[in-house]
Amino acid sequence: MPREPVGARGPALIVTLVATLLVSACATDLFPREHPTQSTPPVVNKAAATSTALTDDLQLLQKLVQGTPSEQAEIGAAAQRDYETAPTPSRQLRFALILATPGHPGTDLPRAQRLLRELMANPEMLMASERALAFLELQQIDDHLTLEAENRRLQSDAVRADKERLATVNRRLQLETDENTRLRRDLEEARAKLDAIANIERSLNERKPSNEGRPK
Repeated sequence: MPREPVGARGPALIVTLVATLLVSACATDLFPREHPTQSTPPVVNKAAATSTALTDDLQLLQKLVQGTPSEQAEIGAAAQRDYETAPTPSRQLRFALILATPGHPGTDLPRAQRLLRELMANPEMLMASERALAFLELQQIDDHLTLEAENRRLQSDAVRADKERLATVNRRLQLETDENTRLRRDLEEARAKLDAIANIERSLNERKPSNEGRPK
């Protein structure tokens, strides 16, 4: 049974993951823990910020898939420029997701794979939700590239097998051709010998004295 390509299930899985993250973030905001009343500095909700960033990334990927070729090129160029200008883990993840998205000229699975592997080599640089997303996308890319490599290997094996069969047929044909040539040459030599023998017999008959019928 053929496996689904990366692009076929990637967006759906990303939607599910992002939705889960958003629900978790909203639950945290709706049911805050009770603290003693005191003056404390405001705490930045990193999980909510990350969920927002992932939602923005998802919307960007949706726009990328549905955009015109010029829009797709602009989105890819902007993501690459942001990453190269300030290669933060979040920007690297966004750029890798864009490279892994099929259906546009900038798709580059091997490069996306390298970027995601770099991120997973230092998972502490990512939030938990970002790590999950990077791991999920990397797993899909690995599976897809493995299938592509296996398909190329099978095609190469098939081509090599066809060439070997063709070479075997050609060798057999050449052997039959050589055998036919040899048999034809032997036949011509045999005919030549028979003709030579017939000529000799005819010559002997012509030279034989005609004294038959004379009285002795």
